[in-house]
Amino acid sequence: MSIELLDRVSLVDGGAQSAVVNGRTTEGLLGRIGNLETRIARNDREIDAAQAVRYRVFVEEMGAQIPPESARRKRDIDAWDMVCDHLLVLDRSLDCDPEDQIVGTYRLLRHDVARANGGFYSATEFDVDALMARHPEKRFMELGRSCVLPEYRSKRTVELLWQGCWAYALTHRVDAMFGCGSFPGIRPEEHALALSFLYHNAVARGEWAVRALPELYREMDLMPVEAINPRKALASMPPLIKGYLRVGAMIGEGAVVDHAFNTTDALIVLPISSISERYRNYYGADAGRFAS
Repeated sequence: MSIELLDRVSLVDGGAQSAVVNGRTTEGLLGRIGNLETRIARNDREIDAAQAVRYRVFVEEMGAQIPPESARRKRDIDAWDMVCDHLLVLDRSLDCDPEDQIVGTYRLLRHDVARANGGFYSATEFDVDALMARHPEKRFMELGRSCVLPEYRSKRTVELLWQGCWAYALTHRVDAMFGCGSFPGIRPEEHALALSFLYHNAVARGEWAVRALPELYREMDLMPVEAINPRKALASMPPLIKGYLRVGAMIGEGAVVDHAFNTTDALIVLPISSISERYRNYYGADAGRFAS
């Protein structure tokens, strides 16, 4: 299996053509694995299709509660959709229009765009403003609304979503990424092993420390460290959170219960400088790279 990569030079300097439509960037191909490709949504039809995929996953599968108008349209929609870029995974083997080939999506919001449009989504749960205030020279990017249709939940789809995020971050010279990683359900105690492992082993400290908002803060330290089996803790984590830990991510202190989406959220914090060299090489930091 090979991953076709587009490098930093080609993305920034014109190898992948870029334009701005209705305030959104429209980068070209960001990665490919077999019949799957990843790129940014090019028009409103593709964004609408991504919202339909999110509805199928978050509402029909996970039981999220959304506004009546969104439910009527069978779309997961909020105000940030208008200003974010929407990363897509498409199955090009499907004989249909591109918007009907979308099998996964991720929502990307750059620091400058958030600043001009009311801030980050994660700021409704975590004190990300304090984090960014400690790094005024750095460019941040928020990742959110990650989902994949059930039949495409494989290692290669997750890798392709990450490849798209990585290529996009390099394109825009992002210094750090963050976003909510979710556990199913609204009872943190049901995830005591995983949350306690994160608290004792991965909570961001010092200049990267960030906490849940005081009124939403839920304890993560639910088990004594000597009672934690690391292997079992990792096995119990959602694949997305476990994947971010592998590449060098840290976790904010305190969980937040999202009743509308029926999840327990932890904040993922990933400085680009923390990504291990192994993963930088794998995902194509050098021009013209191919990894297998």
